[in-house]
Amino acid sequence: MQPNDLDPSGSGVVTFINRFTVHASPEEFEKAFAETGRHLAGRDGFLRYTLHRHAEDPTRWVNIAHWRDARAFRAAVGAPSFPQHVARLRELSTSEPGLYVPRQYVPAERAATEGL
Repeated sequence: MQPNDLDPSGSGVVTFINRFTVHASPEEFEKAFAETGRHLAGRDGFLRYTLHRHAEDPTRWVNIAHWRDARAFRAAVGAPSFPQHVARLRELSTSEPGLYVPRQYVPAERAATEGL
């Protein structure tokens, strides 16, 4: 993310954050997530995602995905093909999804020089 991505109107880069509680094996969840990730990665406006597993609790996971803008994200999850791609994830976990707009950005070099 670059500083010029911080558009307060929400028309710039957005971050989709989804917390999961997994009720299956980590391997099974990762496989299903990768399949959904491949589908979304092919959609217009997709930038990247990272999937994180909690360091101490293997049932807790977080997906952080960046999209060009909210419209692209909504088009991707509103597509008729989307429900079939997330059906398996919904069988294996519960989730708390949310779409966020960036409000502050501080790169490490700036934090070091400005004492942030």
